[in-house]
Amino acid sequence: MQLKIGVYNIAWMRDLFESNGNPKTTGKEGIKSRQLADIIRGMDPDFLGIVEGPDTLVNGSKTSTQQLEAWAAHYLPDKTFKGIHGYPSAGQQELCALYKPDKLNVLFTPETKEGDRFNQPFLMDTTNRMIKEQYQHYRPPLELSLLAPDNRLLSRVIIAHTKSKGIFDKVDYARFEQLSQRDRLRLFGGCMHIRERCDQYLSKGQQVIVMGDINDGFELDFYENRFSKSAVEILLGDLWKPEWVLRSTLPRPKLTAHGWTPYSGRFKDRITGDLFNVLIDHILVSQGLKVLKGQVWNPFLEKNDPVIQSLKTQLAQGSDHYPVYTELEF
Repeated sequence: MQLKIGVYNIAWMRDLFESNGNPKTTGKEGIKSRQLADIIRGMDPDFLGIVEGPDTLVNGSKTSTQQLEAWAAHYLPDKTFKGIHGYPSAGQQELCALYKPDKLNVLFTPETKEGDRFNQPFLMDTTNRMIKEQYQHYRPPLELSLLAPDNRLLSRVIIAHTKSKGIFDKVDYARFEQLSQRDRLRLFGGCMHIRERCDQYLSKGQQVIVMGDINDGFELDFYENRFSKSAVEILLGDLWKPEWVLRSTLPRPKLTAHGWTPYSGRFKDRITGDLFNVLIDHILVSQGLKVLKGQVWNPFLEKNDPVIQSLKTQLAQGSDHYPVYTELEF
């Protein structure tokens, strides 16, 4: 069975909806929605993980699922999509997904054991000092099960938006260093928690897909070198268990004068003010899944792809991230 899978940080998708949850249809929000709809139509995913989706209220009066389905019905009337979401985040924006119900059944299947749930605090030794510190996911990762139409389990999926390394307060260099280390450890802790869940799935013989905005890459930057690890490498797994190591659906990134390529986003360096290309959006899969294709839908890189080139304006304006896309055989 082959499926088209994507993940897209849509950047404040919540702003595309009225306070009652109906999609906005005019103004700049309507324009952005039409651009996003063009991208999703061109990608034609069977499953699309969404980062920074519309809000879910704790009282349930408004959910990501309801808003996604209303949005898709209005802007993608030629497609049939269902939505799904999980635990609401502590702040704005949610993790959620759209999928084709004729291709897949998708269930929200979180771990329910006390202390293991993604919406609860957890303990993790992020510094290898045999001391566990308490952390909490700002946005609880979304745990899903992908089922074939006959309800055969295809794979577990975890959609994540791990805590940003960015520092947005006015600070001096000493405070900047302190906050940078704190944020990096928090990022490590969240990814270690997700990786523990992957190990639980793999130990049962299940396949795993981890996707989302991890806010980190593969290579050793200054802080990754200091701590001898990166968040993405934590998610990939333990080399002493090679059969459980996840792999990226993308080619190995290369460092250029302008940053990494392929890249899924471009951000301004706080110190130099320069724009820097980064690959921080990922789809990682277990070894029982065959990767047929993997690419960032970046029109400045995929110059020979006619579909991506036809959507160059939409991709450049629709979000500050580019989608990551893969085709998998289950």
